[in-house]
Amino acid sequence: MKVNRGDVILLDHPFSDASGSKIRPALVIQSDARNALLTETIVALIITKNIKYVGKDPTQLLIDLATADGKASGLKSNSAVKCGKLFTVHQDHIHKGIGKLSAALMIQINDCLKAALQIP
Repeated sequence: MKVNRGDVILLDHPFSDASGSKIRPALVIQSDARNALLTETIVALIITKNIKYVGKDPTQLLIDLATADGKASGLKSNSAVKCGKLFTVHQDHIHKGIGKLSAALMIQINDCLKAALQIP
């Protein structure tokens, strides 16, 4: 499945101990040019309902379903994108797209990625 930067997707999320996996949402963060060129894409692997660190951890962004941008994400509940956990996945392992983050939210994602990677 071809994807674009900002797509919210469902993929088989591997457990950190490699004991299995489960279907979870993730955010495509790789550029559209790289997505068109490669069969792998880079994602922010964890989109979680646990939002207690949003505002305290600069690597996390709240997706608020009370907003139009949040509704367009396709998520079912308020969630945090955790930009500190990045993963490269073959596009064949993506089950489907469920939504998209707006340009405004992706600018905030860029800030979270900069914090996670200590990029000024």
